[in-house]
Amino acid sequence: MTTLAQGLQQYQAIVDKATARFPERPHMTEKRICTPLDIQGADYMEKNGFPGQYPFTRGVQPTMYRSRLWTMRAYAGFATAEETNARYKYLLQAGQTGLSVAMDLPTQIGLDSDAELSHGEVGKVGVAIDSLADMERLFEGIPLDKVSTSMTINGPAAVLLAMYVAVAEKQGVRPEVLRGTIQNDILKEYIARGTYIFPPRPSMRLITDTFAYCSRNIPKWNTISVGAYHIREAGASPIQEIAFAFANAMAYIDAAIKAGQKVDDFAPGISWIFTAGLDFFSEVAKFRAARRLWARIMKERYGATVPKAMMLRVHVHTAGSVLTAQQPLNNVARITWQAMSAVLGGIQSMACCAYDEALSLPTEESATLALRTQQMLAYESGISNTIDPLADSYYVESLTDQIEKEAMEYLDKIDKMGGAVAAIEQGYMQKEMALHAYEDQKNVETGRRTVIGVNKYQDDKPVTTNEVLKADLGVGERQITRTNSLKEKRDNAAVRASLDRLREACQGTDNLMPYLIDAVKTYATLGEICGVMREIFGEYHQDGSTLFEDANTAGKEIA
Repeated sequence: MTTLAQGLQQYQAIVDKATARFPERPHMTEKRICTPLDIQGADYMEKNGFPGQYPFTRGVQPTMYRSRLWTMRAYAGFATAEETNARYKYLLQAGQTGLSVAMDLPTQIGLDSDAELSHGEVGKVGVAIDSLADMERLFEGIPLDKVSTSMTINGPAAVLLAMYVAVAEKQGVRPEVLRGTIQNDILKEYIARGTYIFPPRPSMRLITDTFAYCSRNIPKWNTISVGAYHIREAGASPIQEIAFAFANAMAYIDAAIKAGQKVDDFAPGISWIFTAGLDFFSEVAKFRAARRLWARIMKERYGATVPKAMMLRVHVHTAGSVLTAQQPLNNVARITWQAMSAVLGGIQSMACCAYDEALSLPTEESATLALRTQQMLAYESGISNTIDPLADSYYVESLTDQIEKEAMEYLDKIDKMGGAVAAIEQGYMQKEMALHAYEDQKNVETGRRTVIGVNKYQDDKPVTTNEVLKADLGVGERQITRTNSLKEKRDNAAVRASLDRLREACQGTDNLMPYLIDAVKTYATLGEICGVMREIFGEYHQDGSTLFEDANTAGKEIA
């Protein structure tokens, strides 16, 4: 009988003859073939185990999609709250099972629509939320005890959560039944996106305050969605996506523990947003490796004992940076296999890009197709019927091991630097991401990486924007008029009193969430509330010489 080693030798001889006649395609960096030798010595229970059990490699739920499909979302928000509300109702009617709120840029940096810096950006890349009145309109007719809501908001995340709680109260919905997520991940803003407001130390206080408040009052709420997605979209590799997001999450955990919180109390509220890129098997393995690595970190480093505190519960958004304006219908296929890799990787929630997002905000038609893509995968493809169906693939298992190992090597480097904050201060993560982004773009331009319609199989058809969604330039003026009217009609004495209480609390050590809820209920605006916090906390400005203007204290306070 031929042994495996003998068989490999015979196979190699055949390959040598075959490639002499038909050379392999260039730029093949992956291993040609994987066998049991690539995963030999692996303890099955230690490496894989069973779904719903440590180390959660095969999934965080015992029966995964056989019992409950992933939450299907569409990232949506534009113009005013009424227009976005209409889109949400349309998507829910079309079968969407959770809401994902996109805020406009002024909202993301804590400015009202009438601020000078808001000019030209109101309602452009998301919905404008100036006050509780806008949040009420955003969710009018949508029962908050029946839907899960994810909000992509970071710097002012605590304020938007306060508004959501207040809207729920007006609907008669108790906080303890609310389900959803605030992104609330500020460290990735300093390295990947830039929508920060305050310096790191007070920003971290806001995050740990939401951890503590929600663990007591909104137990089903995910208090942070650590942004691996944004790190990847800013140019990181899949390995860096895991490692840098994990390093940031560990900084939050360290800060919460330092503030006196117990890891088993707040860690179950930590969720994640990852990307699903184009390299199909690598993406599947990435999710499996990330779950296993995170479970080990939580158990071995932080002593977590509650299973949910060790779970990596992931929302995925398919990668938008890889979509092309050229031949945009090609993006339909790209998005489909991105979503398929996420499902086979065992994620819990997903939003698919629309095929026209390289050109504009999605139209109603393209947003529906993005949702239908998920529905067809769930109900027609059969890939959700068996849990972790690619397990025991020699290739997938070896990739899972490799990704976990390389991500851990990055984490060890960051640990030696003093943790995520110190690494960010030194520009380490930013530099690594920039280098990878540069190499990737160079590979596209030299043809080492093929992008159909861009550097191969191009056509002469012009990129057209005739059928894309166009922003209404009058949104800003309408929103300013509405906000000014609100300020005239509300009880301004109550507003001033609530802001004074918030100002005093910011100078002390009280948890800020009750003061924020109190302020939004008086219809104090987002800009007014963040303005008070700017007075006390200061405003972060990147000057090019150091990432942190309070760098002399930031590392000590956060580490």
